[in-house]
Amino acid sequence: MNKVEILAPVGSEETLKAAVLSGADAVYFGLGNFNARRNAENFTDGQIENAIKYCHSRGVKVHITLNTLIKDCELSSVVDTIEKICTYGADAVIIQDLGVARLVREICPQIEMHASTQMSTGTLDGLKMLHELGFSRAVLPRELSLDEIKYLAKYSPIDLEVFIHGALCMCVSGQCLMSAVLGSRSGNRGLCAQPCRLPFKAENGTGHDLSLKDLSLIEHIPELSKIGICSFKIEGRMKRPEYVSASVKACKKSLLGEYNFDVQKDLSDLFSRSGFTDGYYQNKLGRNMFGFREKENVQSATKNLLNKYAINYEKELPRYDIDLVFSGKIGEKATLVAKYENYIVKAESEMLCESPINRPIAKDRVIDSLKKCGGTQFNAQSVEIQGEIDYSLPVSALNQMRRNVLSKLTLAILGESERTIHSAPIPSSIVSDNEKNICCRFDNVGQIPESAKDYICFVPLGTDDEIIKENSFGVELPHGMFGNAEKVEKMLSSSSAYFTLCHTLDAVALAKKCGKKVIASPSLNILNSHSMDMAKNLGIDEVIISNECTLDNFKNISAPIPKGITVYGRIPLMLTRNCPVKNGKSCAECKRQSGITDRMGIFFPVRCNMGFSEILNSRPVYMADRMKEIPPADILFFNFTTESAKEVEEILYAYENEKKPRIEFTRGLLYRGVE
Repeated sequence: MNKVEILAPVGSEETLKAAVLSGADAVYFGLGNFNARRNAENFTDGQIENAIKYCHSRGVKVHITLNTLIKDCELSSVVDTIEKICTYGADAVIIQDLGVARLVREICPQIEMHASTQMSTGTLDGLKMLHELGFSRAVLPRELSLDEIKYLAKYSPIDLEVFIHGALCMCVSGQCLMSAVLGSRSGNRGLCAQPCRLPFKAENGTGHDLSLKDLSLIEHIPELSKIGICSFKIEGRMKRPEYVSASVKACKKSLLGEYNFDVQKDLSDLFSRSGFTDGYYQNKLGRNMFGFREKENVQSATKNLLNKYAINYEKELPRYDIDLVFSGKIGEKATLVAKYENYIVKAESEMLCESPINRPIAKDRVIDSLKKCGGTQFNAQSVEIQGEIDYSLPVSALNQMRRNVLSKLTLAILGESERTIHSAPIPSSIVSDNEKNICCRFDNVGQIPESAKDYICFVPLGTDDEIIKENSFGVELPHGMFGNAEKVEKMLSSSSAYFTLCHTLDAVALAKKCGKKVIASPSLNILNSHSMDMAKNLGIDEVIISNECTLDNFKNISAPIPKGITVYGRIPLMLTRNCPVKNGKSCAECKRQSGITDRMGIFFPVRCNMGFSEILNSRPVYMADRMKEIPPADILFFNFTTESAKEVEEILYAYENEKKPRIEFTRGLLYRGVE
C-alpha cells in the first residue's frame, strides 16, 4: 500500500494539538481573511510561525488555505500574506483564485501550490492545465464516483487529494453564489451563510431538498490508496477538537483494516446530518443522499463521548524512533548523542563525572533515565552505554542531558533551507476602445429572435450543426463535465462553432485542445487584474467577469484581453450533480419546467444538462435603465434562460432604448457586492 497522508482541519490552537497528537500526517488552516473559513478562529501572524514549527518538529506538514477570490483592493494584503506564509516555512498553499496562483508562483516558486476543490477541476484535461500552471496537487470535487477517480488517478500528471469525511455541499465547490446573491455573504470569499440548509422544497420532495447528508468515505481509504490517491482530507475547520481527533483516528484505523460500525457510530454522534452518505462515490444518487441537522444529531454528542476522544490528545504521540549513545569519564563532562536517520546531535552534562563516594551510578538507572522521552515526539528505541560506568552522576544531570539533546534534535529536524522571496508582478492592461459587443447566451435556439442574430450568440453544445453553421453561433460547453469529458470532446470536435463559452478550467482546457476561441463565463470566477493576466496566459480570448464583481470593482480591473460584465439574466446560484427536483418527480414529469421554493414561497427554476442541474435565481439581473452607469466594457453579457423568443426581443429592445423594467428584477451584486 502507498504511503498516504491523513490531512486534518485546524481552526484553533486547541484543534491543532488535537489533530497532531491524534496522528495526522498533515494539517491545513487559514491565516487572516483570505481563506474559505473566515469565521473559524484561524491563526494570527504571531501564532502561525509557532504552529508551523510545532508541526514540523513532529513530522507533520502544514498546508495554508489561501482559497478565496480576491478583489484588486486586497492584492497588496495578499502579497504580504504570501510572503509571510513562505517565510514561516509552510509546505503548501491551497488556492482557488488564478490571480493568487500567479502571485504565489512569482513571489515564492519553491512552495507547493495545491488547487482547491473550489477550482471545480474534475477532468483529465483540467488537471493537465493545472500542471502547466505550476500546481503539484489538486483537491478533487466531492461529486466524483470511484470509477471517475480511478481514471484520473491513473493518468493525472499531479498528485490527487480527496475529501474523505465531513460536510457535503449541494453545489459543486466554487460554483455556488446562493449565499452571495441572497445575503451578500460569499462562499467564494469564506463567509457562506449556508442558506441551502434551510427548507427549500421540491414538489413531493424531502422538504430540505438542497441539504445533503455528511460525506464519509473512511471505509474506502484502503481502496482509494491502492489506486494512487495520496492525501485524504477531513472537512471541519470550524468543528470541535474531539471531532477532529476522532476523524483522524478513524482514518488511521481504516488504513489498518480496523474501521467498524462502532467507530462510524461515534463519528455520526459527534457530528452528522441524518447520518452519512457515499452516494457520489458509489454512483447512487437520489433522495437517500439528503439529510439535515436534526435534534437527535445535536444531542448525540454526549459529554462521555467527547471525553472519550479528548483523551487522544492529552499526551504527546511518539513519532520518531531514535537511538541514544551515552558515555562518561571521571573528571570530564558526560556526553549523550541522539541519532535519527541522518540527524546526529550531541549534548553534554552541565557537571563533571566524579569518583563515586560509595558506588558508581547503576547502568540500569542511566538507561531508565535516558529512555524517559514521554511528553515528547521521540521514542528511545535503544540506549547504548560506551565504556565502563566507574563514576557518579546525579539523575537530575542525566534528565537535563536528555532534554537538551532532544531539543537539539528537534531543531535539527526543523532545519529548513531559506526561501527566496521575489517581488510581486505588476498586472498588465490594455485600453478599451469603448466599443461594446453584445454577447447572448440561450438555453435553446427556439428562444432566439431574428433581432438577436446580429449579436454573438451561444447555444448549447449538441445543437444541430447546420443551425450553428448557418447563423455563425458559438456553443456553450456544459457547466458540469465530470465523467462526460470524452463525450463533450467528440461533440465539440465535430462542431463547426468557432466560439465557445466556458464555465470552468475543465471546459477551457477542452476548448483549447479542440482549437476553439474561448470566452470565459462569470462562473470561471475571474475577479481581479492578476487573474485576468492568468486568463490570457491560459489562452482565453475574452473574459466575462464574475457575477460577484461590483461596478466599482469592475472599473479597477486591468485587462490584457477584452473583459465583459453581465447586464441581464438569471444568475446561476448552484451547479449540482444531484437534482433536487428528482426528489419528487422524474425527468419525464419535470420536462425542464420545474424548480424549488424557499420557506417564503419564492420560486427558483432548475435546468438540467448532461447529468448536472443549475439552480437559477428567482429573478433576473436588469440594467437597461442604468446603462449609463456601466463602466467601459468590451462585452455586455445577456444570459437568457427561461425567456421565450418574444420576451428576449422585448428585453433587447428595452436595452437598446434604456427602458425601465416591466418585470420583477434584481440589480444582482453590481452595487451591493459581497463581503
